[in-house]
Amino acid sequence: MRLPGVISFVIASLCLAGCSSTSGMDALDVQKPSNETTSSVVRPSAPIASVPVNRSNNARKRTEPAPVDDTVRPFGLAEEETVAFPAPELPDSVDPPVEPAALVSPPKLLSRAVPPMLAGPITRYGFRDAKPINFGRSSPRHLAVHGVDVSRWQGNVNWEKLRAQGANFAYIKATDGGHHLDPMFTRNWRGADAAGLKRGAYHFFYWCRTAGEQADWFIRNVPKVEGALPPVIDVEWNGDSSCQRRPSREKVLEKMQVFMDKLERHYGQRPIIYTAPDFYRDNLQGAFLDYPFWLRAVARHPSKVYPDRKWLFWQYSGSGLSHGVTGRIDLNVFHGDERQWRAWAGGRQMMADAD
Repeated sequence: MRLPGVISFVIASLCLAGCSSTSGMDALDVQKPSNETTSSVVRPSAPIASVPVNRSNNARKRTEPAPVDDTVRPFGLAEEETVAFPAPELPDSVDPPVEPAALVSPPKLLSRAVPPMLAGPITRYGFRDAKPINFGRSSPRHLAVHGVDVSRWQGNVNWEKLRAQGANFAYIKATDGGHHLDPMFTRNWRGADAAGLKRGAYHFFYWCRTAGEQADWFIRNVPKVEGALPPVIDVEWNGDSSCQRRPSREKVLEKMQVFMDKLERHYGQRPIIYTAPDFYRDNLQGAFLDYPFWLRAVARHPSKVYPDRKWLFWQYSGSGLSHGVTGRIDLNVFHGDERQWRAWAGGRQMMADAD
């Protein structure tokens, strides 16, 4: 056997194979990622941490209370028990750590962009009322721009019919407390926009949860959309609530300020305060003079119920009747004429002077 010749032949074959392949060890590194990207792929500058997802069917607990009659639930915006997301109760003195909004109920842009200035005509008042009140010369019918507020209690709303009846804007129940989401919010949010109404979202404030926690929950569930009306904080005493706590005036104002500051920073709009007569008397007289107010007054004009308080919206009925809605609906009016409405809804949020 001639071993030196065999060895020479093998060495020569390996050299030829190396020349015909890609250079060196790079050819063997099949796990190395490509340096190429497409226009639709952006490489992260740092690894993205994985987020554990709870797939359990018990992650959401649904509670379905029986509807409360308006005579029992006198302040039209207050409903709490909707979709419950279990969360630990925390003492009022400690705000919980804030999780990134993207990790819990991320907001989605549900709508096309809305031009800042309204272009369409104002739909004139056409509602009926199951319990009409004679406001005399101060009748809300003398004001031009009417609207509604809705929640799960209105069921499936036909927004086109509601718009034709006289609804130019809608405030839609979104959240309450730190873990309740109105199950009709997304449907109503989309439907109002598709029908051409100016829309906004409101939060029912829960006195047994921290203000920061509630603000974070609202932000996680209400999209930040161009053209939307300012967010609303609904503050009132609600005898049907599971939370019967009534904090001091000082604590009430402190909690409200924390909540409103967070919303204003996120949405870039000063929140509107909705309230009712007894809560206003106990807590809000002389407070928040630089905030717009939405006042409930279903028997007398706001100037009689809330002396010296300027207001932006007036909820004048909790017993409205309209095509597009089964049952009753809250009726509201903007404090100004059509020109003032266009200016305010277009972004210049002036406050109308009280009568």
